[in-house]
Parts: sequence; C-alpha cells; structure tokens
Amino acid sequence: MALDAVLSRIDTDLSAATDRLIELLRIPSISTDPAFKDKCQDAADWLVADLRSMGIEAEKRPTPGHPMVVGHVEGDGPHILFYGHYDVQPVDPLNLWDRDPFDPALEDTAAGKVIRGRGSSDDKGQLMTFVEACRAWKAVNGSLPCRITFFFEGEEESGSPSLVPFMKENAKELKADLALICDTGLFGEETPAIITMLRGLLGEELTITGPAKDLHSGMFGGIAMNPIRVLAKIIASLHDATGRVTVPGFYDGVPELSPEILDQWKNLGFDPAQFLGPVGLSDPAGEEAYTPLEMIWSRPTCEVNGIWGGYNGDGFKTVLPSKASAKISFRLVGQQDPLKIRENFRAYVKSMLPPDCEVEFKGHGASPAGQMETGDPAFEAARRALSDEWPRPAAYVGCGGSIPIAGYFKSILGMDAMLIGFGKDDDQIHSPNEKYDLNSFHKGIRSWARVLDAITKA
Repeated sequence: MALDAVLSRIDTDLSAATDRLIELLRIPSISTDPAFKDKCQDAADWLVADLRSMGIEAEKRPTPGHPMVVGHVEGDGPHILFYGHYDVQPVDPLNLWDRDPFDPALEDTAAGKVIRGRGSSDDKGQLMTFVEACRAWKAVNGSLPCRITFFFEGEEESGSPSLVPFMKENAKELKADLALICDTGLFGEETPAIITMLRGLLGEELTITGPAKDLHSGMFGGIAMNPIRVLAKIIASLHDATGRVTVPGFYDGVPELSPEILDQWKNLGFDPAQFLGPVGLSDPAGEEAYTPLEMIWSRPTCEVNGIWGGYNGDGFKTVLPSKASAKISFRLVGQQDPLKIRENFRAYVKSMLPPDCEVEFKGHGASPAGQMETGDPAFEAARRALSDEWPRPAAYVGCGGSIPIAGYFKSILGMDAMLIGFGKDDDQIHSPNEKYDLNSFHKGIRSWARVLDAITKA
C-alpha cells in the first residue's frame, strides 16, 4: 500500500526532517521589528529553495511588507491549498530564555524530547509537518496525490497587513477546493482536533460624559449625575441572572449544536475545574443552560475588557468625574451579524442614559464567526485519518478565539478551511522557551500523509 510506504519513509527520515526544521528555526524572521526585515526575506528564500528541491514550482512574491511564498503542484483529484506562516514573535524578555531563541536544539524533558526555539510551534514546526509529509510522498511515489498550492505568509504575527490585498489580487491563482491550515493544536495530549467553528469578534469603546468638568463630590455629590454610576449600571445590565446577554437581538443567528457534535464534545472528558484551577477560578460563569465547552467554543459572549474614570492615583481624591469609559468585546458565533449587534448595543446604551448625560462610541473591529461545512466528505475522511494515527479518536471542535485567515479563505476565495494542528497547551508560543514536542512533529507529518491520502480518496 502506498500510504504504508510513505509512513515508513517518514519514520526513517525523521532525523533529517528535524535537522531541516532546526535550520529554518535559526532564521530570526520577526515580522513586527523592521530590524529583521532582511531575515524575513531569508526565511522566504529558504522555503522557496526547499520546495524547489522537491520539484515544486515555487517563488517569493513581493508585497508592501514581507513576501509571500507561493508554490504549485499540478495533479488529478481535488485541489488543496495549504497555508502556514514563517514569521515569528519577538523574543523579549530575552533573559527568561534558557538558551538563545534562535539557536534551536533538541532537548530531553520529563515528558520526552522537544524542539526548543522561537517559532518551533508557532508556526514553522507546524508548517513543516505538511511540507515533510509531501516530501515523503514525493520520494515514495514520484508525485503528490493531488493538486496542491502552497501559500506561506510572512506577516501573521504583525497583523497580516498585506494578506487581504494579496489574496484579492491573486484570487484566481489561489482558489482551491479546500484550504488546510496548520496553526492550531491537539485537544489535551493525545486527541487530534479539526476546528470547525471560529468565533467572530466585535469591539466597542464607549465614553459617557456627564458634567462639563470634574466636580467636588462634597459640593455636587447627590445632585449631580456621576457618569461612573451610569456606566456601572449599563455594564451590570448586560447579563441577566442566568448569564445570558441582554442586548436586544443578540442571539439572532446563534445555532444550537447537533447531537453528533455534542456527543463528540462530551467524550472529550473536559474538566472545567482543571481548566479554571490554574488561573484561580473554579465555577463556569457563562450561560447556565450550556456545558463548559459550549461556553468556550459555540456560545457568544459579552465581556468588559477595561473600565476607567475619575481619580486612579495614589491616595484619595473626592472627585465626581466628568467622564467614564469602558471597552467591551463580543465574541460571536454562527450567523450573528456584528454590524447589527453594534447598532443594537449602541441603541441599548443610549436608552439607558439619564438626562444630562451623553455617550460617544468608538468601534474596534467587527468580524463575523466562521462555520466550516462539515458535510463535505473531506472533513469526515480527514477525521477518520487522524483517528488512525493518534491514540484517541479525532473530534470536530470549536475555537474560542478568532483565526482571521480562515474567514478570508471563505469571504475572498469562497472555500472552507480545515484547521488541523499538533501543538500543545504547554508549547509556550509567544513566550520564552517556546517548544514543539518531537512526537507532535513526527506524528504531525504522519497525520498529514494520512489526511492527504484520505482526502484524495473521499
């Protein structure tokens, strides 16, 4: 069987694959720091050369910022686009690293061997799992199993300013049947996951103004309206006693989970106490009618991210402030319309203003949720393929955060994305001493070989 030979080749080539990854990790491709602009070019050049070494037509494409790397392999069957990013986070604070972050190496730990270095998990190690799977497949079979486009970005860690324009300008070239993204992780230690739900995000900043200037609370307290009091009342009213958000129309477009997905999530064995314990909490605080995983992955939220007003310095000042402000974010799911929710939220706030108070709003982004079409046979084929590689069956899961690239693939290129990754919660991405388990790297390569085989046959 061709797949068995590919998996055997991956096992035999693991040491060389690790050496290649370490070579890429040595390049300090920090996209947000202009001092490393040339190093981002070097990382793109390295990837182009590596793809070309496998006979893949690849090139570095300029952008106003850091370059994209695009490669193409023609073939029969489905057309797959694989996305990853080669840029990395800054390394500060450097004194908290146990070794030079750009002098990567294999290290022995109590949990097994790890690849230590900046970018090892986010995202160079993950990116290379797919590249190495393709290398092994090509070595065994002489060609890849389907048509593949490689699409590597160099600005993901700095806001992706060039991404959307590049995708729009090259939409015809980049459009495929399905996108694959490897920038996520396992559920726990041994459960592979396919993310099929991504929450959207709406940010709102509001400032309530009462008196024309700060006032002496002894002279004006009681007769003058305090904008902090107004703001506190508004914030307190945003949730009812069961944890539901009270903004009118907020739940329009929020779907209920299917019984099949609910069963998969129940079988994951998620322990909310274990999840909350390390941050000093114990009880889930979301909507009472839903499970903890639903609260994190499939339910919308309203959270206060910052609040200020009045005197905040040392000591005490009996001031009645002129202004009070807050920043509030909404995580969105399903078909919730962020612009409609913004409109309803602002109307709700205005309806609660007493006489002599006015409010000013400032928007901070508005992106809808992403929902992948798991009815596509490729999704179930990939889930079964992952289950064959790992100790526990793969599950369709949600993601509490937002991964913009998946939404761009849908809105710009009209294709769903399959998010599969092999990182772990303790990989310390964006932090000192980032690592990627050697087992994650090895089984990640094997997993992509299985997924490619399964999708091609789906």
